[in-house]
Amino acid sequence: MSPLLPKQLRKVTDRALLKSVEAGLEKVEAALQLAVAHTDPIANVTARHLLEAGGKRLRPSLVLLAAQFGNPNLPEVIDSAVVVELTHLATLYHDDVMDGAPMRRGVATAHEIWGNNVAILTGDLLFARASQVVSRLGERALSLQADTFERLCLGQLHETVGPSETEDPIAHYVQVLADKTGSLIAASAELGIMFSGAPTEYREPLRIFGEKIGVAFQLIDDVIDIYSDGVTSGKTPGTDLRAGVPTLPVLLLREQAKTDPAAAELIAKIDADLESDEALAEVVAELRVHPVTAAANVEARRWATDAAAALAPLPNGPIKSALETFALAVVDREE
Repeated sequence: MSPLLPKQLRKVTDRALLKSVEAGLEKVEAALQLAVAHTDPIANVTARHLLEAGGKRLRPSLVLLAAQFGNPNLPEVIDSAVVVELTHLATLYHDDVMDGAPMRRGVATAHEIWGNNVAILTGDLLFARASQVVSRLGERALSLQADTFERLCLGQLHETVGPSETEDPIAHYVQVLADKTGSLIAASAELGIMFSGAPTEYREPLRIFGEKIGVAFQLIDDVIDIYSDGVTSGKTPGTDLRAGVPTLPVLLLREQAKTDPAAAELIAKIDADLESDEALAEVVAELRVHPVTAAANVEARRWATDAAAALAPLPNGPIKSALETFALAVVDREE
């Protein structure tokens, strides 16, 4: 089994299907290496940094999996997979700066090595390369990429600004996740349908599937931020807590703190200075055993189940079964 194949697909039993996706991923990986190559010596190093650190290739895999409903071997399908992964990589460079994250994929983040300005500009370069690739796919792809890019930016903006006084904080947060994460995963599934020649009526169920998967993926990431050992995930435990990034466990805890003094006491610790490793470790340890973290885990799994249910209009068979497996495996991860 290819190391490029994400864990979310390794429980799929149809070997022919997996072989097709693996073959596609090998082409995507080669194309990604070409796409991040620059004649500029600085950009050539910084743009490769996160790509060569590894990653799940979850979005390209979804492009290729959705494309199984048509012809997955078309060059446009590979280009689509490259576009979504380049876009995702670009957002990681920017997110790490905004979150102050020290580690990503088991290596130091770009801003830790080269500083914020270089990291941001590298993200911009990757967005530019994604735009160059998508321009070869024509107006339909350009339109979808533009709409997705707008949602990515709005999701980040709304996360940064936070909910208004009249908004429900949890509903606001879920919409942020749908925009910031769900939109690109949904676009991955849509592109797989659009450029494989698959039936057009499959696009909408897969759009819904992808968006729900994106929310589930981020919700389980909130849980991993607390449960992480810093080795398996390559992510420092409590990174989001320290950066003040909203997560579902903390939002649930804030709601509980309105009537529960113990919850209010823990919120006070979270809102205090978490710069010291000792203070952060204490809060992480308390959240690991708090019911709100288990509740967030349950909610993530509900979104994954709903994503699988969105596939109902698609024909039964190995492709649909693989997508259902993919949905449930998204929340059965430790990284």
